[in-house]
Amino acid sequence: MRILVVSRVDDERAVSYAAGIAETLRGLSHDVVLEEALAARLGGPGVVLGKAGADLAVVIGGDGSVLHTIQGLKEQVPVLGINWGEVGFLAELEPAEAPRFLENLREGFRVEKRMRIGITLDGTPLGDALNEAVIVTSRPAKMLRFTVEVDGILAERFRADGMLVSTPTGSTAYAMSAGGPIVDPRIEGFLLVPLAPYMLSSRPIVIASDRVLRITLESEKPAKLVLDGQRTRELARGAVLTVRRSGEPALFVDVGRSFFDKVDQKLRRL
Repeated sequence: MRILVVSRVDDERAVSYAAGIAETLRGLSHDVVLEEALAARLGGPGVVLGKAGADLAVVIGGDGSVLHTIQGLKEQVPVLGINWGEVGFLAELEPAEAPRFLENLREGFRVEKRMRIGITLDGTPLGDALNEAVIVTSRPAKMLRFTVEVDGILAERFRADGMLVSTPTGSTAYAMSAGGPIVDPRIEGFLLVPLAPYMLSSRPIVIASDRVLRITLESEKPAKLVLDGQRTRELARGAVLTVRRSGEPALFVDVGRSFFDKVDQKLRRL
């Protein structure tokens, strides 16, 4: 297999560990390429994420590293995350257990698909998000006003510090901290979560993924749209965001670990 190795590069131990993983994979006769930032730290040639042409991406880091990799891939390939972060909910393996798993990894491994959401701004595609799209005010302590339509029908109008549209995968991230429910990632749907809403009646809503969500920013105040914590776009008054299920899901190597075990180990026992 052609395997891309990606790592956070702000931690010397992570870089060193990534170099060891690359050598382990080469020893198993895989064609190994390094992402350009990691390669630069190790003093060798590297490849751009979107041009790796890999069959598998091994990512050493936390959730941010995994999201960065998925955002950078031109075409989605299976991702195997090795946790080198705080919680690492998207990283399936811990550093000590990863080498043995990789030694037993063969072509034909099981892959889990994770729904992503596709975002357009006034009809222009902005990209996909695996965790969430967040609209927040650019000015602290200022509220925003939103109108939400589902399949063309007015569903909600409210004021809040911001709004979050999450996938089930993202329900254990920002959405959970904002008061949203934890959703089994096998369920496909949008999770709409107001951030510090003014009215008690403004509650999180779960919407079927075959519907079209349309969000209009009605405030004069400046706002920003953030996709997966990786991409940021300024929003003006009257901006219309359309949210649909992406046609290209993210792909994760299935290591046989239950989602609910991870919730118990990584969220309840922190």
